[in-house]
Amino acid sequence: MNKPTDLPLSRSFDDENSNTSNNPSFDSVLNARLSRRGLLRGSVGTAATALFGSLALSACGGGDDDPVAPTSDNLNTKLGFGAIDKSRADAVIVPAGYTASVIYALGDPLVAGLAAYGNLGNDSNYENRAGDHHDGMDFFAMGSDNARSATASDRGLLVMNHEATTDTTRSSHFLHLAGGTTTLPRPIAEVDKEVAIHGISVVEVKKTGANWGYVQASGFNRRFTALTEVDITGPARGDALLVTPYAPTGLVTRGTLNNCGSGRTPWGTYLSGEENWFQYYTRPAGDNAARGDKSVLALNRYGRAEGAASRHGWETAGADSKYARFNIAKTGASTDGSDDFRNEMNGMGYIVEVDPFDATSRAKKRSALGRFAHESAAFSKLVVGEPLAVYMGDDSRNEYIYKYVSTAVWSAADANAADRLATGAKYLDDGKLYVAQFNVDGTGTWIELALGNTAIDAAAYDFANAADVRINCRLAADAVGATKMDRPEWCATHPTSGEVYFTLTNNSNRTLATVDAANPRVYSDVRNAATVQSGNVNGHILRIKDGAGNAAAISFTWDIYLFGAEAGASAGFVNLSSLTGDQDFSSPDGLWFSPNTGICWIQTDDGAYTDATNCMMLAGIPGTVGDGGTKTLNYGGTPAVSVTTHVGKAPTADTLRRFLVGPKDCEITGICETPDGKTLFVNIQHPGEGTALADVVADNTAAYTSHWPANAGYGAGGATTARPRSATIVITKNDGGRIGS
Repeated sequence: MNKPTDLPLSRSFDDENSNTSNNPSFDSVLNARLSRRGLLRGSVGTAATALFGSLALSACGGGDDDPVAPTSDNLNTKLGFGAIDKSRADAVIVPAGYTASVIYALGDPLVAGLAAYGNLGNDSNYENRAGDHHDGMDFFAMGSDNARSATASDRGLLVMNHEATTDTTRSSHFLHLAGGTTTLPRPIAEVDKEVAIHGISVVEVKKTGANWGYVQASGFNRRFTALTEVDITGPARGDALLVTPYAPTGLVTRGTLNNCGSGRTPWGTYLSGEENWFQYYTRPAGDNAARGDKSVLALNRYGRAEGAASRHGWETAGADSKYARFNIAKTGASTDGSDDFRNEMNGMGYIVEVDPFDATSRAKKRSALGRFAHESAAFSKLVVGEPLAVYMGDDSRNEYIYKYVSTAVWSAADANAADRLATGAKYLDDGKLYVAQFNVDGTGTWIELALGNTAIDAAAYDFANAADVRINCRLAADAVGATKMDRPEWCATHPTSGEVYFTLTNNSNRTLATVDAANPRVYSDVRNAATVQSGNVNGHILRIKDGAGNAAAISFTWDIYLFGAEAGASAGFVNLSSLTGDQDFSSPDGLWFSPNTGICWIQTDDGAYTDATNCMMLAGIPGTVGDGGTKTLNYGGTPAVSVTTHVGKAPTADTLRRFLVGPKDCEITGICETPDGKTLFVNIQHPGEGTALADVVADNTAAYTSHWPANAGYGAGGATTARPRSATIVITKNDGGRIGS
């Protein structure tokens, strides 16, 4: 997830960049500076003239219709709603004929007898309340027998990630009285709240009449937090790199952190991606010498160089190991790490599997899928007798796209397996991990990350075993020459073609020295007539078709479905998808295909275009890889620099439209629907995040940049005075039809 660095610390930390590898890129180049309000609106010739003389660039079951299995014949061919305008209002705006209402927000109680959220900074018992920063989620339909259902559309379980908390300097300022404490040491009472609002929640939701609500006393409701014990599975289970005082055998770890994108397995469980977990740990000066081994290379590559400070200062809250573990310095004398927390961070960075229907089950961290800044996880189309593929992105600047291929082949009976987590072990604990390399001709290769690969065996980091490769797969991907991408965020699989789409949200480190065919743009953008942002400012959406449609294929073709851009930007350098005012967007992030309609829902987490509009959600009906052509960006210079990329067919007014705009300072993220396609759930994350800490401290509520969702009639507080809250909304069509049709 992403915000530009001139916004509060809470979002700028997502721009971590620890990839210093020399992986493939263009060589000698000149630099470009294109202004959005000026040069980007001009002709290609004007832009090119300015470019050549510029300075260097510097481095986010209740419906009438049964669900219909998707086929190419019953998916939408055009969108059935009117596009909405851009907006900067503190409100959720949806098209005419639709209604959006709030269903579940930060602090809502999940057990009987717990008081409603007061939203004044003095609430407690967050282990039994909704967490903060609602993110990826999915809906698991449930019948009247409390069992999983394929058709029930009036009752189910929402499972969602709670990524982080709104903060400026350390303190979660809307969570505490008077904005909390920003100095060190942090108070235990404040840290306990912050630890508890991270993680995952399972909550029952139900439709009564025309209205949806959540069920406070449901026996299915539960929370996973940064303190919940989680099992390590797959190659890393029991490895020496997982040994800590808490887990001397390396079989478990404590908690899940910075849960971002999500996924849904074919056997009915939920997948959660741990994203920017490294920022929660500190590694003091002097630790390199204390370690004196290869772990220094790994820590540097995973964003914890010596001297790195933690995001919240949790390690200062007390001597208890639940706080002390966030200091990962080597302080003990043991050879295995059982007397300090030098290995603690190795327990974070995985895809976590949760069974929503078994409230007694434990979460599983599936280490075979690799360890990095995970976003979502998208499965290949199911083919009986063939392996499953899971596609993933590493959301940091210049990181990689990955694919995991199971050893087990798909059995249709497993779709309804009684032991869902055992089925997860069957497919997700044993398989091959690959990283993507993109070629200039529109083809690509999946390179396996395993010992025996000459480049991995010869890497500067000496991999000890298969577990080490999965735990430190960034280093393995560096070694084999994977393509550095513009911050891979969510991914999603088209329900009929099986092609896989990836949002590349933006990259402030992309320069003319590093443009390539899959990441071809570099330019500057002016926001609020003052702030200059450079690189690939608006992001793009790339798609992949595996060879012969085979999930296990090691070759693929690719193109770029859409380039984010302002409608008035240069068609020659920025607005390569010819977006209009009803379609333009910036920083694509969340991504999901409706299995009912085939609509591709695109959600934004933007800082580049927020002078014109709040973040938004669009609906698209894409074609297929190769349906467009090529475009060449001639940047000029001496020697001349040009890059040719592969661009999908330009959208029309019928195939791409803006569907939703959120309240001020929010991110739109997380999306799912009921089996009948008539109810859509969407998350609104961190509204009002631009509010200054000083205004919270002074209780200057008039200065809060957002009062949503109280101003929409949900929860405690006045419409002009309440603290903002992350929340889930439910969207329905007034005529009872399917969303988007």
